[in-house]
Amino acid sequence: MTQETLLDRRTRLLGKHFPLFYDRPLHLLRGEGVWLYDADGRRYLDVYNNVPHVGHCHPRVVDALCTQARMLNIHTRYLHENIVNYAERLTATFDDDLKMALFCCSGTEANELALRIASKHTGGTGIIVSDHSYHGNSATLAALTTAFPTSEVKGPYIRTIRVPDPYRDGQTGDATAAEVATVIREMEAQGIKLAALLVDTLFSTEGLPNVPEGWLKSAVDHVHAAGGLFIADEVQPGFGRMGSHMWGYQAHGVTPDLVTMGKPMGNGHPLAGVVARGNLVNEFAAESMYFNTFGGNPVSAAVGLAVLDVIRDENLMENARAVGDYIQAGLHKLAANYDIIGDVRGRGLFFGLELVRDRTTREPAPRETSRIVNQMRENGVLISKIGRHENVLKMRPPMLFNREHADLLLSTLDRVIGSI
Repeated sequence: MTQETLLDRRTRLLGKHFPLFYDRPLHLLRGEGVWLYDADGRRYLDVYNNVPHVGHCHPRVVDALCTQARMLNIHTRYLHENIVNYAERLTATFDDDLKMALFCCSGTEANELALRIASKHTGGTGIIVSDHSYHGNSATLAALTTAFPTSEVKGPYIRTIRVPDPYRDGQTGDATAAEVATVIREMEAQGIKLAALLVDTLFSTEGLPNVPEGWLKSAVDHVHAAGGLFIADEVQPGFGRMGSHMWGYQAHGVTPDLVTMGKPMGNGHPLAGVVARGNLVNEFAAESMYFNTFGGNPVSAAVGLAVLDVIRDENLMENARAVGDYIQAGLHKLAANYDIIGDVRGRGLFFGLELVRDRTTREPAPRETSRIVNQMRENGVLISKIGRHENVLKMRPPMLFNREHADLLLSTLDRVIGSI
């Protein structure tokens, strides 16, 4: 089947607005490690997809899935060691207060569940998110979405704050942390009790701003003082991607009340979850029966265990730190050569470049950013873009990305940026 025929069928069946990457869409057939292969047999270096966290089709993960699927797969109303073993292994990676887990199938479900738990505990409905964020596509979370258009009405219980971006806005942590206190007072004046602050701890959709040290802790202190809870969305930063820490919140010196996880958890298998303080889980479950048919089933738990095994046995957290540092140095060298690069961003194996048309005015360069993303694809390297102005190159490869892959990425970036 030609790509044109496949695209026509897709548009007819899924609609013309169903999103696709790149001006010339990719028809992918196979993945292995950090590589993807298209219908023509061409190989692409994957520097974008965080779903295959430990690499596309990692043999240990695939074997764990197949082995358990041959024996039993059933929902979680029966006893099975896999789910208990997985919950035990997973919660052991968190702070001592975070020792209970609930499982589901997607980051959307995890964030929805965390908000329900927060509302039950606090008796509040008020939610604070950043003014350029995405946390899922349920009706509740769509109403909270500020980075993309949605049809849901953003009700009075939603408030937004601006994440400090020292490069673009010159904002200080103190000023924007005080903004949290201001929006809490505005809620209280309208009779709205705060339930939670929900943020991605690497501020991925916001464009990976290098937030001031201590900012998030100050913001959370205001939330706790008002009786609210802090929900750390670790769907993108978690599972060691930052290199320095297993979870993104740990880099900010703050402990959340609830943590949500998704995509990387099952390396492509639909597995997600919430880890929380035990009193929150027990309090919620006492009045609201939570049951998820597929969340934490024996196959999913076997996959989740295999992912944790690979992260540990292949030393992928240290790899993320070392290779991430190497890439940061390379990106800074590129920035010294090209005026279009305004800022180097990220940590570990999640990094980006903010592109500008003028370094003095810092005018965003979204058109040039899009051109680079598409030219990288034509040169066999897959990246994307993000940020308030869609001018940040977004790169987050599988965790086994090594220096050889980094050199290919950096040299291709050099060639493509130079060409435009």
